[in-house]
Amino acid sequence: MDFTPTEEQTAAQELAARIFGDLATHERLTAAGADTDAELWKALCAAGLPGAIEETGLLGLVLIAEEQGRTTAQVPFTASCVYGILAVARHGTDEQRERLLPGLRDGTTVVTGAFPPAGHVRAAGDGSLTGAVEWVPWLRDATHVLVADEDGALRLLPTAEVAVAPVELTAPWAAGRLVLDGARGERIGGAGARADMLTAARIAFAGLQAGVCAGSLARAVAYTAVREQFGRPLATRQAVQLRAADAYMDTEAIRVTSYEAAWRYDQRLPAAEHALTAAWWASEAGKRVVHAGQHLHGGMGADLDHPVHRHFLWGRQLDAYLGCGTELLAELGDLIANGDLS
Repeated sequence: MDFTPTEEQTAAQELAARIFGDLATHERLTAAGADTDAELWKALCAAGLPGAIEETGLLGLVLIAEEQGRTTAQVPFTASCVYGILAVARHGTDEQRERLLPGLRDGTTVVTGAFPPAGHVRAAGDGSLTGAVEWVPWLRDATHVLVADEDGALRLLPTAEVAVAPVELTAPWAAGRLVLDGARGERIGGAGARADMLTAARIAFAGLQAGVCAGSLARAVAYTAVREQFGRPLATRQAVQLRAADAYMDTEAIRVTSYEAAWRYDQRLPAAEHALTAAWWASEAGKRVVHAGQHLHGGMGADLDHPVHRHFLWGRQLDAYLGCGTELLAELGDLIANGDLS
């Protein structure tokens, strides 16, 4: 395997880093509050970054998601690309790709995903869906939602045809509660589409967590390098260095497992086991890193207005979204025991 990004992937990541760095500043994020930054979303779409995922694949999305996480940029980029661009490009028919992809590329169509446990969404014989999903990220911004029913089928529904109630999460993700009462939507892919997109989503959001952790650690390193205690910078203390080193190794573990899983997915190799591994690292190690980021800031880490606190909120929210480590390990164990790694 080769994790070296292609020229296209590197160019997309560098462009994303520049746009996120210029627009997802602490001042703009503070002013936005819990709302999505519409100007940033327009800038990303004008630069062609959502459409670039068709060429750069899931690994390209992971690289860009890292840059989003590094700045905790409040846009539905990762969600819309994995549940929209990748889902339609990989599982849609020729007609669906021709009709849906242009809107996804230019940002006028925004898709998020509602992948509840089995039984929360039910499909009747006529294809209508009933049930509820308690919280769906960026649902309030989405024009469509990708729903998986208990049979593993995927349906793409316009949000105008479903009930959406605002939900406030730990992180400002413009989330909502989705209620389905006879909605139909259109089917995307066959019986294996749900499992495939769950794998892709786990990998993409693990990449997002890698960026959140990298951003938290970078802030901690910068702070401890200038904050003095007893006449010496905190960064010269061995305990601080060891805590930062542990956080760095955890961040790299999240990054490399998400890269490997994304590479396998793009190569159409079995990737479910690797996606669960990346998700486990993102959940378990991600918590450690964002806690360390706050701890290394001392009293400043408890300031709700300090930038590092935003990384803490995102890290904990991603932990909840990916699933707790015990659940992920149990699922991975079942997968290995059953010998089903396809």
